[in-house]
Amino acid sequence: MAFRLSMVAQKAGSEIMTVRESFKPEEFELKGDGSPVTVADLRAHQIIEEALSKIHPEIPIVSEEGSSGDPLSSELCFLVDPLDGTKEFIRGNGMYTVNIALMERQDNSRWSPILGVVHAPEFGITWFGGRGIGAMRQDAGGIGEISSGTNNSAPLIVGSVSHASPRDQDFAEAVGEHVFEGVGSSMKICRVAEGSADMAPRFGTTSCWDTAAAHAVLNAAGGSLLGPDGEELDYDLVEDILNPWFLATSDGKWVDLWIEHQV
Repeated sequence: MAFRLSMVAQKAGSEIMTVRESFKPEEFELKGDGSPVTVADLRAHQIIEEALSKIHPEIPIVSEEGSSGDPLSSELCFLVDPLDGTKEFIRGNGMYTVNIALMERQDNSRWSPILGVVHAPEFGITWFGGRGIGAMRQDAGGIGEISSGTNNSAPLIVGSVSHASPRDQDFAEAVGEHVFEGVGSSMKICRVAEGSADMAPRFGTTSCWDTAAAHAVLNAAGGSLLGPDGEELDYDLVEDILNPWFLATSDGKWVDLWIEHQV
């Protein structure tokens, strides 16, 4: 299924790129929560929803731009962000992604990602991975296996381009000597998964569809996405779609420091 979902994400990415060619920065609307939406978001959503409905019509779809089916009627659910990083798309810096995750429902009606695809159209990169299949990166050079962890003497921290906060800076300073790089969308988590960054802390609001696909890739690559308590993050797809603060990390070295910075 991973390859089929990758093809769906890449098709949606091609449509986003087509829109981007003639897009003007003022061509967006604000949704009820104040977040921007563009025609690229909506066209990508339509492509993904139609494709997933053909591949597995029995699996409900929860998407940022509209859902189909009832997640609570199934043990599996697709979780989609057709364009993660709409602000980056509007700014034209290319740091946006297409996110598709396959989620498995737990006994307590919370969900865990078991397969994820993240496609970065303007970089020509697709990351995918999941339970039992490992993690991969596909680019112009082909497909190769990836794993988290670096040999950096000073840890490389990737953080938000659009949503940095004083808490992010405080945590980075507490890590000690480090290198910081601003990265948009779920690319931050994928950078940790592929071993080109050590961690990605987020002290701010995100939604379940922002992180789940990359979370699956990171887990498959040997890393973790941890909540404020230092435990692996899980998700609510129905009642409360917002995530708590999280840390994407290649190992457990910074977990205690992360927990200390929750107060």
